[in-house]
Amino acid sequence: MEMTKVATQPVIEAERFDLRPLRTSDRGLIEMYAADKRVATMTTSIPHPLPPGTSEAFVTRAMSATREEDVWAIDGTKEGGSELMGVISMQQIDRNQAELGYWVAPAFWNTGLASEAVQALIDANPMGNAALFAVVFQDNAASAKVLTHCGFQYLGEAESFSVARNATVPTWTYSRKL
Repeated sequence: MEMTKVATQPVIEAERFDLRPLRTSDRGLIEMYAADKRVATMTTSIPHPLPPGTSEAFVTRAMSATREEDVWAIDGTKEGGSELMGVISMQQIDRNQAELGYWVAPAFWNTGLASEAVQALIDANPMGNAALFAVVFQDNAASAKVLTHCGFQYLGEAESFSVARNATVPTWTYSRKL
């Protein structure tokens, strides 16, 4: 598995925005959006309430010199919009497979933004994976719809722990060959 460096991480262009590496200046908006209970409860890893320093640690980790996870800001400045509209990532699981994860700020829900971001990442396939998989909570039908719209196939049910909910939650698992 090739380790990427922040300096060489690609900017991925989509029609309405760019996917770009995170910047230190993203911390404030990430903290504001991640602190929103609606965002936190739809992810496995964002705590709620958000402890101080959580977003700073996330951005610092994402900007580390080498890593097995690529994280991009969904940057809407292309159309004069918000600089940060969400975050999307691929975490390398093995040589050929990565896990897709993303969250979008509530102001951009129901706009097709998540589908466009997922499709842009699939098209670019910056890590050269043969497959992606993703897990969504069963009460998050919007994310399930994004995945099926982008060609992911439903694999089955499972359970994942939600930090914000402090509980194990029923999930659906999806996979897509690249």
